[in-house]
Formats: sequence, structure tokens, C-alpha cells
Amino acid sequence: MPNRREFISSLAGAAGLGLAAAKFPMAGQNAKKPNIVFFLIDDLGWGDLGCYGDSFHETPNIDRLAKDGLKFTNAYAAAPVCSPSRAAIQTGKAPARLGLTQWIPGAVFPHKKLLEAPRPTHLDLSVPTVARQLKGAGYQTAAIGKWHLGGEGYLPEEFGFDINIAGDQHGSPGPPNHYFGPFDYHNLKGYTDHDYLTDVLTEKLEQVIGQAAPRGPFFLYMAEYAVHLPRQARAAMIEKYRRKNGGKDEPDPVYAAMAESVDTALGALRATLRRSGIEENTIIILTSDNGGVGFEGRDLHRIADNGPWRAGKGFLYEGGIREPMIVHWPGITQPGAMCDVPVTGMDFMPTMLKIAGAGSAPPPCDGLDISGLFRGGRSLDRDALYWHYPHYSDQGGTPTGAVRQGDWKLIEFFEDGHLELYNLALDPGEQYNFASSFQDKAEELLDKLRKWRESVNARMPTPNPEFNQTKADMRIGLPGCSWDPVANCLED
Repeated sequence: MPNRREFISSLAGAAGLGLAAAKFPMAGQNAKKPNIVFFLIDDLGWGDLGCYGDSFHETPNIDRLAKDGLKFTNAYAAAPVCSPSRAAIQTGKAPARLGLTQWIPGAVFPHKKLLEAPRPTHLDLSVPTVARQLKGAGYQTAAIGKWHLGGEGYLPEEFGFDINIAGDQHGSPGPPNHYFGPFDYHNLKGYTDHDYLTDVLTEKLEQVIGQAAPRGPFFLYMAEYAVHLPRQARAAMIEKYRRKNGGKDEPDPVYAAMAESVDTALGALRATLRRSGIEENTIIILTSDNGGVGFEGRDLHRIADNGPWRAGKGFLYEGGIREPMIVHWPGITQPGAMCDVPVTGMDFMPTMLKIAGAGSAPPPCDGLDISGLFRGGRSLDRDALYWHYPHYSDQGGTPTGAVRQGDWKLIEFFEDGHLELYNLALDPGEQYNFASSFQDKAEELLDKLRKWRESVNARMPTPNPEFNQTKADMRIGLPGCSWDPVANCLED
């Protein structure tokens, strides 16, 4: 058996990394603790998976995970865009409490009615993270793929990850070739234009698991760049879906190919766990960071399928925040089970710490331990879920806040203060605004929302003295943001 130095060297060599920050427990230590894999898909629509109703995309591996495990029907992202949602996963804190409520670095809308709340450029280094806590409990920690919570000085290594492959300031695959090489990410450089990013990250995943498995428990944060724009996939896979839909552009064959590439990665993950003999002691949590991009360009070309929900990424309607979520915990989750209890992104940190025997999340924590739901529980001691998005989105969303209590959901629009009240049991598509019909309920929820904002010190937008209605749809992109005025910013 290799000694500690030899093991670190071999793992770093397999992953193409330097040795700094690699500190793993000795073999056999904490051997009975479960491994945890958090598999995060970028911009995935609710209806993009077969197990959530899609009939065009082929996602057999994810569908099998749902058949083997527990599928959630009321899982929510903490925000309608990526960086704040990811910050909530890492910290267990609401984006509003962190002050990180917009994607990094955001964009400037100089002529809109409101000036947006401040936009930090990174996650605060002082905030406790799930990786730091798990590392302190004897876990090996690795991050593969998208980070988007800061660049140099604020990379996964600074937040408790022993290994970081391709995680840096990128919010989407960068130029010149985006999903095709050569690549220029943190600890992932080179390759050729024949190499596809999703496939390369899968190879790294297999290497890291193969090396980490003999050493005891590990936490792997596998954050795919796909299926984020730009739409790019291997030609053969695109042609497969083009033939499948009779040569039409909708459903989108390129996007379908991207979805299948992520599904293939999930299949490779499970196969690697089986080969390593650790599948039965590994928990897989699969979800997305926000809703899918519903349309692109002047012709409103459909991309993602957000299922029955209204709108998509960048909005606090259900299509922007309701997410697929599947948990497979061998021997604990019941095969084919479903859970309709509302859960949110802040719940992941306290839940993973509980599962790992790593104590409670450092206060203040805005999430709950939901591991009881994995064991068949049917309720949580939570009054309501809250969202705060004091920004304009690239997809057309305006500054808003929202609260869900039971089946009732209220959205407050900050530009003019108008309210929209929906009953998700009666009207899951949020088509009928009950705010005037149920004024008492609307006022009750608005009061709760405002008190919650005060409790987390939420930052609000302010009136814009430069507001110009004729220029209100214009935007200035910030450095590092390659954008198309009729499509979407490729870095958000």
C-alpha cells in the first residue's frame, strides 16, 4: 500500500494537479462514513429529463437513478440564477444573508427604473462551507467543473476543497471554442478541438474517484458546465436527435445532445462507483442550480423545457426556481419513491453534515436537515420558503421577492410594488393572480416576506435617477461577459 506522500502524488498526477492543499486521511480512517457525491447540472429545465416527463431527450442513467432512489417534486433552487444558488449550496445560507444575490459579475442596466442591489465579485472567505466542515470530519474533498463564486484567491481550494479541476471564475465554457478544446480553466488546460468539455470532466471524475475510493470517505462536488449556453455538442449526437425529430429545430437537437452528454456522465459516475466497490456506501444527490433558458433569439427558439411551470431562468415564477432533484442512498431511500415536501438549496449543507456525522451547520443557517425525508419522512418543521432577487436578469426578469407558504405563493415586484398571489395546488402554472381576490392572504404573506428580508439584512434596489424608458431595454456588458443583445449573456 502506498504511503501518504505517494498517494497524494498519484492522485495529483491522475487529476493533472499540483500538490498544494491536498491533505487526505490515512486509509481506513472513518471507513464506515458514506461517500457523498453532489451532482449539479447547470440550467437544467424541469421537463428536460425522462423521469420528469420528457419524451424527446434520452436520459436513461438519470431515469435509472430516479427509479433506484427518491425523486422530489417540490425542490427549489435558492435563486433564479447560478452564483447565488451555488453559494447557498456551499454555505447553507440564504443568498440575501450572504449579500450575493446576482450571478458574478452581473451586468449593468443603466436606464432601468431601479438601481440594482450591490453585486459582490466573490463568496466571502470567512463563511463556513460544507467542504470545510466535511474536511474537518475526515473527508477527502474534490470539486470538478463549474465554480463561479470567484476567481483567483476565491477558488474552491480556499473554501475547503483538496482538489479543484476546472473551477474558477467561468460561468460558462469560455472562448474561443467553448465546449470544445483547447481549454483554459484552473487546473484544466490544453486538449484539442476534438475534446468535448463534458467528456473531459467525466474522465477527471473517474480518475479522482478511483484514487480516492481506497482512502475512506470523500465528498465530490461534480458541477457540470452543461447544459448552459452556448448550445454545442458532438456532431454525431446532434444528428441522432435531428433524425429523431424529423429534421426540425424544435425540440432542439443540440440541446438534447447536451442533455444526453450529462446523462452519460452520471452513468459513468455510477459505473466507477461499482468498479471501485463503493456504490453501496455512496450517496448521490442530483439537482440543478436554476430553471432552464426557455427561449433564445428574436425568433423565440425554444431550448429548455421547464415543464408545466411558468417562465424560466431569471424569474421567480416556478420555472425559474423549481428544480429536478433525485437522491440515491443505498439501503435508505426507497426505490421509486417520491417526496412532495418543499425543500431548497440551503438545506443541502446541514443535510450532508448530518449524514456525515460532522455536526450541525454553523449558525446562522437558513437551511434544514432534510435527511429524514430520505428515510421516508413526510414533513419538515418549516413555515415558509423565501427568495430575494433585487436585480434584472438577462432573460427579462425584474427585481422581485417571493415567499411560499403551503400552497400559497406571493411575488412582490419592486419596480412598482404590485403583488401576484398564486395557489400552486389549484394553479401550478401561475396563470391566475388572486392578490385582489384574497387581499388578506396577500397582505399576510407580504408582511412575512418583509420581516424575513429584515432578518437577513437583505439589500434592496433603489430608484434610478437616470431612468429612461426609451433606453430601458439597453444593457452594458461587464468585462468577461460575451453577450448577444437578442439572446443571453454567455457568462451568466
